[in-house]
Amino acid sequence: MMNQFPASFLWGASSSAFQIEGGWDEGGKGMTVADFNSFKLSDKQADTKVASDFYHHWKEDIDLMKELGLKAYRFSLSWARIIPDGDGEVNPEGIAFYNKVIDYLIEQGIRPLVTLYHFDLPYALVEKYNGWESRHTIDCYLHYCRTLFERIGMRCRYWLTFNEINAVRGYASCGTSSADDQTHYNAVHNMFLASAQAVKLGHEMMPGSQFGAMYALSEIYPATCKPEDMFRQMQCRRESLFFIDVMARGYYPSYTGDLFGRRGVTLHTEPGDDEILKSGTLDFVSFSYYRSCTVSTETKFNVIGGDQNPYLQSTPWGWPIDPLGLRYCMNEIYDRYQKPIFIVENGLGAIDEIEEDGTINDTYRINYLRDHLKAMIDAIVIDGVPCLGYTMWGCIDLVSLSTGEMKKRYGHIYVDMDDKGNGTCARRKKLSYDWMKEVIATNGESLW
Repeated sequence: MMNQFPASFLWGASSSAFQIEGGWDEGGKGMTVADFNSFKLSDKQADTKVASDFYHHWKEDIDLMKELGLKAYRFSLSWARIIPDGDGEVNPEGIAFYNKVIDYLIEQGIRPLVTLYHFDLPYALVEKYNGWESRHTIDCYLHYCRTLFERIGMRCRYWLTFNEINAVRGYASCGTSSADDQTHYNAVHNMFLASAQAVKLGHEMMPGSQFGAMYALSEIYPATCKPEDMFRQMQCRRESLFFIDVMARGYYPSYTGDLFGRRGVTLHTEPGDDEILKSGTLDFVSFSYYRSCTVSTETKFNVIGGDQNPYLQSTPWGWPIDPLGLRYCMNEIYDRYQKPIFIVENGLGAIDEIEEDGTINDTYRINYLRDHLKAMIDAIVIDGVPCLGYTMWGCIDLVSLSTGEMKKRYGHIYVDMDDKGNGTCARRKKLSYDWMKEVIATNGESLW
């Protein structure tokens, strides 16, 4: 039917360990860069040591996902919960925790989509090697991956090697937010090598497994039809897509010289790097999409962010709302790579108020999601873009990375927790929960 998603479409939710788990010092977990406030953006920083306390509420949360009708849950594993010092002994309590979560997801008919690395680098690797600046961290990462492939294995078919690798700056790779371009791109090169080897290893150890990586892909438009703005848009888009170009195609693109030349970067490589990149290309491309932006010759572009679009309305946090941009982005990515895509983050961050009768009437979230899901159907049904699934960011409220706040809520399920770590962590369904439940039950037909 024209108004429905494919029968195999994976409806899901998405989260990351440090933004939802809590339990930061429980179960033998080691410290991560997130535990040292590497993501602190203001005095409003939420308490990620508690976050949404998934560590103690995981079964209740999975039951709510099951009731919602979810077919997939994309979540990250905390490397430091598995291997506390990043490269030493495996923590049996950490493995046991994630095995319980994965077993229960499968029991409830929810397919796990595992992110191996979502910004929370074990802090011990910062102290010992300055994170991804050192090629030794590649070996540490592969030790971590091998541990998971052995002990979790084919119960998880879908894996993501890195989260938003094109948006990663020093705080997630080197333990400092002030990494210059030279340091940053050489650290990213090591992450490229780590991803390729993890994909190759995963295919060998888990035949039939599928590997992707996740990218932040806000759509980018030229501010005007002035040729210089058009060319600037192409350059900026290349800076975002450069990361997928390397990981999906297995080599550095022809424009790398111009990109690195403008940024003053000299890439440090070793013999055999080219072969490694070719040996572990991605099976699918996944990305987050929240907004779009414009660029001109005057824009200070930061890979995913540019200037506001005067034709679009914005969220309370100033993010332009652009559903058609999602359809555009889906077509753009499939045209470029000819690989299936998976939309693993999308949603509306907003301040949700509890009414006197206990309801949370988040109609604004319903409107946002309805328009974006319709655009997705058009891309799939009309444009012919193969899309494996959609995992909305949040589902259950968590700490926002963009602002470091709990009050910027994304979920269908409210969590009683404030920015200071105060609250009961009780769960409460919002209006959008029942709306989304019907969308999933009808496979999108109810959107119309």
